[in-house]
Amino acid sequence: VQLQASGGGSVQAGGSLRLSCTTSGSTFRNYDMGWFRQAPGKDREFVSAISSSGSGSSPRYSDSVQGRFTISRDNAKRTVYLQMNSLKPEDTAVYYCVARSHTAGYYFRSSTYSYWGQGTLVTVSS
Repeated sequence: VQLQASGGGSVQAGGSLRLSCTTSGSTFRNYDMGWFRQAPGKDREFVSAISSSGSGSSPRYSDSVQGRFTISRDNAKRTVYLQMNSLKPEDTAVYYCVARSHTAGYYFRSSTYSYWGQGTLVTVSS
């Protein structure tokens, strides 16, 4: 599975961006998808995840983005999106799209994701 992320850029605080991640392969609907980020000088952290289609699980968010970010998926386009609103300077980071075969739980643990995109930079200025 190859992941291609796009949509990063520079925005002022309070603004919005939408990240997209398009995948290869025909079994997209069977994968859990997610986003992690890494800010300069900091550890990589979980942002959001959405389970494979049909799993019945609700999307997950880190506390720091809950209520501001929304994850969604379009199985026909094999794409996962991260809509980011009310951006803050502390959201500045490289954002990575991730994927894994459906797994129960541990959505926040980076080691459970087998596939990683190349990252897209989001810069939020104050």
